[in-house]
Formats: sequence, C-alpha cells, structure tokens
Amino acid sequence: MAVSSLTILKGFHPLKDAVFASLAQIAHDAHGSDAIWLRTIGLRGTEFPETAERVDVAMKRAKRQPKGLGRSIKQGLIKRQYNWARAHFEQNGGIAVCWNGLTGSRRAYMEAARDAGAGRLFAELAPFPGYVTLDSTGVNAESSVPRTKAGLGDVGLSGARRAEMAKALVARAARTARVDQTQRDLPDEPFLFCPLQVPNDSQIQVFGGWVGSVEGFVGALAQASLKLPDGWHLRVKEHPSSKVSMAGPLEAAVSVAGGRLIVDNGTDTFAQVRASRGVITVNSSIALESFLLGKAVVVTGQAYFAEEGLVTPAGSQARLNAICGDPDVLAFDDDHRAAILGYLLDRYYVPVTGKGASTRLDRDRTLEKLAQAEASDVVV
Repeated sequence: MAVSSLTILKGFHPLKDAVFASLAQIAHDAHGSDAIWLRTIGLRGTEFPETAERVDVAMKRAKRQPKGLGRSIKQGLIKRQYNWARAHFEQNGGIAVCWNGLTGSRRAYMEAARDAGAGRLFAELAPFPGYVTLDSTGVNAESSVPRTKAGLGDVGLSGARRAEMAKALVARAARTARVDQTQRDLPDEPFLFCPLQVPNDSQIQVFGGWVGSVEGFVGALAQASLKLPDGWHLRVKEHPSSKVSMAGPLEAAVSVAGGRLIVDNGTDTFAQVRASRGVITVNSSIALESFLLGKAVVVTGQAYFAEEGLVTPAGSQARLNAICGDPDVLAFDDDHRAAILGYLLDRYYVPVTGKGASTRLDRDRTLEKLAQAEASDVVV
C-alpha cells in the first residue's frame, strides 16, 4: 500500500524532530511520500458541524486551564485551529503526525484529521530505552495495544531476555535538587513502593482516574496506609523530572499516616522497586519496568496494562484500602506479562538507533506503522 503525504506537527525538542525527520525520510524513500511540516497549526474562522464538540473535549484535556477571559481566548484559538486542520486534511488527505496528541491544540489537530477521513500517527517515547511509540489509534491508555492475553498472540519475552533488560534498568536522572538517585541500604521491613508522576503530565490529567491528580494520589495513599498490617509501610518518591514540589501534600500525608508512609526522595528508584514487595502507581511506566523485575503492581488509573493478571487494578479508595489491608496476596500471571512484554518489544514499539538529533527509526517497523495509519483513514 502506497503511503500518501504526511502533515507533521513538529515538536520543540531535537529528539522529537529527529524522530519525525526519520519518519518522513522512510516514507519518502519507500513510497515517494511528501511531507508538509508545521511548526504551528493555522487558524480558520469557518466552522464545521463537529467543531464545538471537538473543542469542548480538547479544552477539558488541555494542560493549562485558564479562567475568565483567558479561557475564552484559549477556546477561540483551539476552535480556529480545529477548523484550519479540518479544512487542510479535507483538501490534502494523507496522514496527520504529531507528538502525544492527547491534549489541547494537538488533540484538536488529530481529531480534525480523523473527522476529515485522514490517517493519523501518534508519537510518544516508549518506557524502554531504544524504542518509541508510533500508533494510528493513540498513545498510553488510548493505544492499540490488545487488552487481552489472547489478543497479544504467541509472542513472548524469554526469561533470559527479561533478566538482561532488568539488569540494564537505570533510574532517570534527577532534574531537581529535591530528588536524588543514590544507592543506599533499605530497611528490612516490608513495604510497597509508590513512585509519583509529573503532576501536569497527560498520563495524570487524562488518565488519572478516580485519584484525579498526583496530590489526590498522595492523599489516597495516606488513607490506604492506615490499613497496612503491622510492620508494613508505603514508601513514596517524587518524580525526578517534576518541577512541582509535592512537599506540602506529602507532609500532610505523613501527618495522617505516621510511620506507615515514608518519603524517600534520595534512594535510587529501581533500588526501591527491587527491595519492595510491590509497586503502587497511577499509571507510570515504572509498572512495565517492574514487570521485568518480577514485582506485583497495583494501578489506580487508566493504562493499557491495567488488566487483571498483569497488575491488580484499584478502581476506588475502598479497593486500594482492601489491597493494602492484605498485601501478601498480591500476585500476577507471569505468562501474561511475558506475552505483553514480547508484543511491545517485538511488534509494537519502534526500535531507534542514534541519539538526540541523530535518532533513526527502524525502517521495517516504521513502514508497518505507516501502513496501519494509511489503512485507518476513515471517519469513525
């Protein structure tokens, strides 16, 4: 199947632009496809029947939620961006490409492409080094990753490969003085590790579920910690890339939980995972990395891996309380985990080589993703 033109909404990061440049080059070399590069989305006043509905959803998902006049201005901007993108794709067709595409203007851009009958390709960093996501459906909880063990097929990740990947796990470098990645001895007492996420990340804003926010997650942990058996505690660490301090909410949580909730921002993240009896997260990629380490995982939010067998979903405060009340029963289906890890690494994620601006995508896997995007150019 020949791939038509790509309209690429560029990022503001050398890695993202390098991924898109490699994508465009592969499409051109294989199919002669042209690329239209956008640094910003154009503006158009004339509306479509779907404009109001699409703008409403995009506004609800926007990372910044201004009030009053600022909200009206932002809403007007996204409305005109949707209208422009819709007209562009109705005229040019092809495949819309952008990074993430879940919130605000980028959400409107991708929805406009879908409404116009164009294909779409969402890009995102993968949770494992050396891979990126390219998906014609969406990313994270809106991705096309099968939700059942049977849907993953017969691809599995061998124990030896899992052990090799687990050994290579390296904690993310800290970008704030509040957080460190030091190797330290941890106590012998049993604990569940609770890594926090970046507060304004789309994983939290769009797929955070009942906890609603990182602050809400911290509050939920404080309540659940009171149900832990004697001698257990929850161990919490702020995200190493977060510019927003959780010191206030964490101090309040410790006040509620006492010694049952300990904040440890200094010890290496994976050292804490390894020493834990399990991990509690909203939907962090640490869940998948914990699969490699053979740890039970509790997920409170939405994620493509938030399925029984892979993890223990906790869809309410009551459920989280019950889990913490009997943490020894946490379990998982190791075959299911091997299946999803094999699927992700050998069929889903796109391998990359190089680094930064020199990043290059794997040709064959990229062509598969382009074909899937081209085949999805129908209005749904």
